[in-house]
Amino acid sequence: MKRPAASSVLIALIGLVCAILLAAPGRTVTTAFMNDVLIFLDGAHRIHWGQVPNRDFHTALGPLVYLIPALGYWITGSFGTAMPVGMALLILGFTGLVVHVLGSRLEPRLDVPFAAFLLLLLAVPMNLGDRISALSFAMFYNRIGWAALGLVLIMYLPPRAPGPWQEARDVLSATALTLLQLYTKVTYGAAAVAFLMFLLLLPGQRRRATLSLLLVAAAVVMVEVFWRGTAGHIRDLMETARISGGRGMEGLIRAATRNVADLTVFALIAGLALWQKPSFRDFVFYAACAVGGLLIVSQNAHDWGVITLYAGAVVAAQRVMSRSGPVATGMPLLVLFFTLPPTLYHASALVLHSVLATAHAGKSVGLPNFGGLHYATLWSPGDHGFSQRYVNSFESGGALLEDLGPGIGPVATLDFVNPFSAGLGLRPPEGDNAWLHWNRNVSRDHHLPPAQLFGDVQIIMEPGIGINSVQLRDIYGPYIDQHYTPVRKTAEWTIHKRRETEE
Repeated sequence: MKRPAASSVLIALIGLVCAILLAAPGRTVTTAFMNDVLIFLDGAHRIHWGQVPNRDFHTALGPLVYLIPALGYWITGSFGTAMPVGMALLILGFTGLVVHVLGSRLEPRLDVPFAAFLLLLLAVPMNLGDRISALSFAMFYNRIGWAALGLVLIMYLPPRAPGPWQEARDVLSATALTLLQLYTKVTYGAAAVAFLMFLLLLPGQRRRATLSLLLVAAAVVMVEVFWRGTAGHIRDLMETARISGGRGMEGLIRAATRNVADLTVFALIAGLALWQKPSFRDFVFYAACAVGGLLIVSQNAHDWGVITLYAGAVVAAQRVMSRSGPVATGMPLLVLFFTLPPTLYHASALVLHSVLATAHAGKSVGLPNFGGLHYATLWSPGDHGFSQRYVNSFESGGALLEDLGPGIGPVATLDFVNPFSAGLGLRPPEGDNAWLHWNRNVSRDHHLPPAQLFGDVQIIMEPGIGINSVQLRDIYGPYIDQHYTPVRKTAEWTIHKRRETEE
């Protein structure tokens, strides 16, 4: 077997193993950010009931964030497997793109390490930069965006030895990666579109970039024919930007200081490439990888993970290795030094999740439909038990709702997220927010009118142990007191029922 073919097989095996480690245990173990995980399961439940993102509920995230777990739920019928199975399927499709893009542009000494880096970045159930014990599918959309953006940036390099249908496969790969980002989190999609527009300036890339942009535009039109949610999505994005978008130079500096080691190694590799072969276009590309990546991470809730630096470093390394000399000989080791630590870290976290899920670690979240969703505590300093109390309260809240009898109607939770619609199999509300994160997508000055948020809600669950329930009570409390009556009250929950005259 020729070496390039062997590297393709190895990359495919890495992707397959990642998918198996996620999906095979048949459950999800979460040790952090349970509230975020519930956003995606609630979204899958909404889609199961026929709701459409940005048409039937408000969200600043793309529809794929909800369609991925919805697909996992549709296949397995279990919310406990919805996230890992949905992500496993995405990994398998992404692996095919990795094999083509990297295999056609990088030497085997580079493509296998970088493929492992991207695939494990996508697969690990952990927010980037967190400790290994903080296992969670929280903010998984950032990992999708980073992995897809990192791969599409490699297409700055022309194919080393164009194969059959090379241009067509390049165009389809760039289109698929850009659409994946646009419909997951638009920040990454905008960066991918900007990159393709940059390629329009390069004579050897102009045709590929033009065709890719035309296909992206055509696909967006086709998606809108079925989705009809683009205008709503833009409005939700603008509203969120009004609340949390003003981080500016302070956020950029903070992101740079927290990633100074990666910036240093990237500057070394890019500097070597420019020293060997000066190029203004390459300089602009490397600068865009650094500045663009820092701009993205400054808007995200993770400290480490400017993945565009790694993609830019690989491009620079390939530039150097296309020329002979001692620098070219040592470049694969330098890239391995750069990519191996996060690759091994993510591999360890992925294996840890698989072992815990196989061993039924933790306690099942106490709602009937969440049997395969477990919460566990692993070396969680500083939490002081709040997360455990928060998750434990779901069981008592569900029991109180079931005591009200059948046909209780849509239920809302006056807190970050609503666990009860999916957890109890209830019809979800319409016209509300997918989640309510104080000073991120809701604030005192910017929030949905209460008549819209609770438009068809019959029951409001007000927690005693909440994430931002106190702040939400300040702005929505008067409406609740006017239109609802408290019918149950415990230390953990107050149940408000809409007055019969308003039903």
